Amino acid sequence: MDTRGLTWRTSTRSSGGGNNDCVEVAQTADLIALRDSKRPDDAILAFSPATWRSFIGASKTGAFDRS
Repeated sequence: MDTRGLTWRTSTRSSGGGNNDCVEVAQTADLIALRDSKRPDDAILAFSPATWRSFIGASKTGAFDRS
């Protein structure tokens, strides 16, 4: 996947304090992409907007909580 044209921003849920432990997010009309800010050239997770909405919705309802 060519990600050179994406504009990355730091997730609002990432930790602060300048320790660089961040998740970065890039979004287009057809793609939601996530990467580790410490390793921007490594693997990128990419989702369709519908899949991302489904994941967030399931997360909010506790679908991935460990019992």
